[in-house]
Amino acid sequence: MEKTVQIEFCTINFYEDYIVTIMNEGVHVDRYHNETLINMAEEYYNGKPFVYITHRINSYSVNPNIYKTTSKMRSLAGFAVVSEDFKAIKNAQIEKLFLNKPFGIFSNLEDAMSWKDEVIKLDITD
Repeated sequence: MEKTVQIEFCTINFYEDYIVTIMNEGVHVDRYHNETLINMAEEYYNGKPFVYITHRINSYSVNPNIYKTTSKMRSLAGFAVVSEDFKAIKNAQIEKLFLNKPFGIFSNLEDAMSWKDEVIKLDITD
């Protein structure tokens, strides 16, 4: 189960139990972007637990208040930020305070994938 979708503000890669998104340069992720991503994830996973991984290759900003809505997604098992950029990591540490789900911050996708496996395992057994 793999699907890649390009929309006006990002590229989304859907896999069996996780999503990897790459936001476009300069985007400010707000309620509109968040609702679009939530709707796509809910349609794709249809209640099955998944982890959202944002691969922060490009520079963009996030309104942390969107995480209140994101936290309400029942099938979202966890959220991970992958970046080597110091500023992006610092921003993610602030964003983490707004999400009521497991939230990991990683410097590479491999570590995020290992964490994702653990989070999915815990979510399924809960």
